Amino acid sequence: MDDFLNSEYNNAGELFGLDAINRMVRSANPVQQAVALKKVVQSSQVGVSRRSRGEMEKNFKQLPPHVKNELLKGGVRLADYTIYSMKKITSKTIKMFEPQDDKEVGVRNISNAKLPKNMVFLVSGIYLLTGVNAEPANPEGHKGIRFTSVASVPAICNGEFSLKANRKQIIPENQAIRRFATDNDMTIPLGYYKLDNPRLIRDEELIEFTVELGTQLNVPAEQWLYVGLDGTGTTP
Repeated sequence: MDDFLNSEYNNAGELFGLDAINRMVRSANPVQQAVALKKVVQSSQVGVSRRSRGEMEKNFKQLPPHVKNELLKGGVRLADYTIYSMKKITSKTIKMFEPQDDKEVGVRNISNAKLPKNMVFLVSGIYLLTGVNAEPANPEGHKGIRFTSVASVPAICNGEFSLKANRKQIIPENQAIRRFATDNDMTIPLGYYKLDNPRLIRDEELIEFTVELGTQLNVPAEQWLYVGLDGTGTTP
């Protein structure tokens, strides 16, 4: 009962399960019962937490059982997180996450295009930016790219993108990259697209973010793309 009453999560009821809560309440004292009832009511009205954390709590029921158990035990907690990767444009199809990719600071922060065990991530929004490697002769030149709006390269801005996890569509194909051309909107970050329908990516699922260009016309030879999947994830 103490674990439930002291839980940091507004939707703790979904994590513990109603059956478990009923058993705890029956054996609790009157004060604990009153506090537990308040906590359950709060769980049914999730909305206290802000931004992607609140969105994650609303999706607790979709978490795999082993991740729920880790949250309950305190083995993992919720944290703000951005999964990112950069890739050079060498063709009309650019796969931003690939199974052969390794983690490298300044390039990407996941390996093998998958989240590690016990990490579940809710995609709340996406960044897509582009930039030119000004020092291609330097092996680390791409790590110093100043990324800016996709609107700076029309062929990119006129392209399309999609996002899959475990081969299931999170964002359907044929979505316009122009969504990320936010240059004239000072209310959101540059190159940011807020999802109206946030979706979960589970641990050890293949992540596929694909950019499709209609043409490489006037795309500089050293043009790169940066994608950042922004939201809330579980972390030790």
